[in-house]
Amino acid sequence: MNKLLIILSVIISLLLAGCNMNQQKGGSSNGETVTLTHSLGTINVLKNPQRVVVLDYSTLENLDYLGIKPVAIPKSNLPSHLRKYGDDPSIVDVGSITEVNLEKINEASPDLIIMGGRIVDFYDQLSAIAPVLYPQITDADDYMAAFEKNLNDLALLYDKQDEVESALESVNKRIDEVREITSASEAKALILLHNRGRFSAYGSGSRFGMVFDVLGVHEAVEGLEAHRHGNPVSSEFVQKANPDILFIVDRSMVVEKAVLDKAEVENKLVQQTNAAKNSNIFYLSPEMWYLVGGGITSINIMIDEVAQAFK
Repeated sequence: MNKLLIILSVIISLLLAGCNMNQQKGGSSNGETVTLTHSLGTINVLKNPQRVVVLDYSTLENLDYLGIKPVAIPKSNLPSHLRKYGDDPSIVDVGSITEVNLEKINEASPDLIIMGGRIVDFYDQLSAIAPVLYPQITDADDYMAAFEKNLNDLALLYDKQDEVESALESVNKRIDEVREITSASEAKALILLHNRGRFSAYGSGSRFGMVFDVLGVHEAVEGLEAHRHGNPVSSEFVQKANPDILFIVDRSMVVEKAVLDKAEVENKLVQQTNAAKNSNIFYLSPEMWYLVGGGITSINIMIDEVAQAFK
């Protein structure tokens, strides 16, 4: 009888330990919470959430830098430098950054969902599953303030203040170095999104506005409206703007996996610009600028790509 009681006692102890582990799985063992505010609301979430669904590639970059692995991501059109997450069978594929699978997200039992700007319309539906954080970046009024806030939110959430402080210090130092170069130059630049033979121009305050607002490059055309999809422009517009430097982001390469047709981009009118005449047309990484646009990896590459135009 005593032997039976001992066995039962051990079984009960193991069951209680298992329950306790399950309770702690979702975050901080002491139940400590963090309050985070974003443009769509405020959330309270346990520190160190373990089951995070990441629907934004800039956040995936940041979590990768901090050593945090998500339980689910959209694997369609995943940038090449984040391919290891696409190849990991333990990470659930929940669609694309423009259309997510709500059922699969729910099945992942997330403690936290971090979404991107392309799926803002899903906010209420996602919030019914778990707390949702929206780290705005490409549409933010102040790019660097948003970039720093996004990293600092993760630092607070995962107690990674030292790592984030080091990353921000490095980025800001590099920005200062590039601004010193651009401020000494009289060159004026235009940045275009190319998509199947059509152009959209972006200026200060736009999704690609960090070229001007953060890195201090002079604009070839001032006063462009800051539409998310840019200002549709013609080749005649580009010719008339006559930029000294022309930056091209080719959307077709990442969305449709199309082969870049330079002859289509650098047509007869574009060839009449100072940029073309002086071999100052630069093709920026569409993965970094269009798909990601604001993580710790992409921002460093973006800064270096712009700096290349001033060498």
